[in-house]
Amino acid sequence: MTARLNPFAAAPSLMKDWQTISLAINESMEPTLVGLVEIRASQINGCANCLNLHTVFARENGETEQRINLLSAWREAPCYTDRERAALGWTEVMTRLSEGHERESAYRALQAQFSEEEQVKLTLIISVINGWNRVATGFGIWVDPSEVKPSATRVSA
Repeated sequence: MTARLNPFAAAPSLMKDWQTISLAINESMEPTLVGLVEIRASQINGCANCLNLHTVFARENGETEQRINLLSAWREAPCYTDRERAALGWTEVMTRLSEGHERESAYRALQAQFSEEEQVKLTLIISVINGWNRVATGFGIWVDPSEVKPSATRVSA
C-alpha cells in the first residue's frame, strides 16, 4: 500500500500530541490486555498496518501465538480470562457502535471485571486504537515495526 498522505508531515504538532496522549492512555493498563484490545479492534476495522504492528508488539510483551491466532474466535477459545473476555466484548461493542445490539450485556461483563476508573481507561484505549485504525487506513499508512522506536512500542499506530 502506498501512503496517500503522511499525517506526521502534514500536521506534525497535532500528530505528536495524538501520539503522546495515545501512549499515556495505553500505559494506563496492563500491556497484555492493551495488546489484545488493539489487535481485536484492528481485526474488526481491517487495518493491516495496526495488525502488523500490534501483533509484533504483543509478542514482544510475551503474548503467545495461540492467543494471537485465536483472537478473532475469543468467545470459543478457552485461553482468555474473564477480564480479557469482558475487555474484548467491550472492544467489539465500542468498535461497532452502529450495531449496538450487545451493548448492555457487554457493559454488565465490563462492570463485573473492571473498576469504574478502569472502564474509562479501557474505553479510551479502544477509542485510541480505533482512531489510529482510521488514520492508517484512511491515508494508506504502512509502518514496519522495526522502524518504531522501542520507547514508543505502546503507541497505537
